[in-house]
Amino acid sequence: MITYLYRPVNQKELDLIEASFWKAFPPRLPDQPIFYPVMNEEYAVQIAVEWNVPAYGVGYVTKFGVDTDYLSKFNVENVGAGLHNELWVPAEELGEFNSHIVGVIEVIGKYV
Repeated sequence: MITYLYRPVNQKELDLIEASFWKAFPPRLPDQPIFYPVMNEEYAVQIAVEWNVPAYGVGYVTKFGVDTDYLSKFNVENVGAGLHNELWVPAEELGEFNSHIVGVIEVIGKYV
């Protein structure tokens, strides 16, 4: 089974995803201990518009599938309202997480 997740990214992150042939998210920076894909498109758009656009001038929303059985090891974390659900993947586990992506990471929205 496949679960679809969403991830807002900036242009630099998108370029690194493209360099991976749309198969992997780039390693986290030293001050980013968690990779947090979100559970719904609406929340991803909100982050892209409210955070990425002001900070970087552009925000993209990506969508990707991950093996559902693998995802069961992560708790869904709610960080605000009902739609603000995300998974917290420790940065050191991002390589393993990437290996469980099914298919490719696709861009489903661009915001400026």
